[in-house]
Amino acid sequence: MKIGVISDTHGRMHPRVFELFDGVDHILHAGDIGAEEVLIDLCALAPVTVVRGNVDAFGPCSRYPEQAAVTLDGVRIHLVHQVAPVLDALGRGAWPGPAPDVVVYGHSHQGAAERLRGTLVFNPGSAGPRRFRLIPSVGFLMIDNGRVAPRLVALEEAEQHALPAL
Repeated sequence: MKIGVISDTHGRMHPRVFELFDGVDHILHAGDIGAEEVLIDLCALAPVTVVRGNVDAFGPCSRYPEQAAVTLDGVRIHLVHQVAPVLDALGRGAWPGPAPDVVVYGHSHQGAAERLRGTLVFNPGSAGPRRFRLIPSVGFLMIDNGRVAPRLVALEEAEQHALPAL
């Protein structure tokens, strides 16, 4: 299963998102949507699970939840915009119930992948307007027989960054 992961669009998606997400099985948007049109465009490509971010506190995007849980191809994924409280609960071993296999988050605009107590913690970076001298990016989660492989793709340089197996 191929999952497209996106965050921090701030009302505008980089045009390469459409070609890169063509054919994905599902899309996760980790907040700071900025405009409903972003989700309309994404929903034309694949089913979308979305959470709101801090810039979505008012207006139409405020109706989305702050956190969401979804199971895709047997993998439990927790989606959130601001990850600090989630990392705290995972780090203390205080997750209510079974910990997710993957936590997807946004907010920082920096792509990242790490493991915390067996959970993959993944940020796709920002696919919206370029900010903070960071190159816009999206991510992918490839699920095969319960194994999850994260991948980051820089949108302005078309470089793919395979992340080390975690």
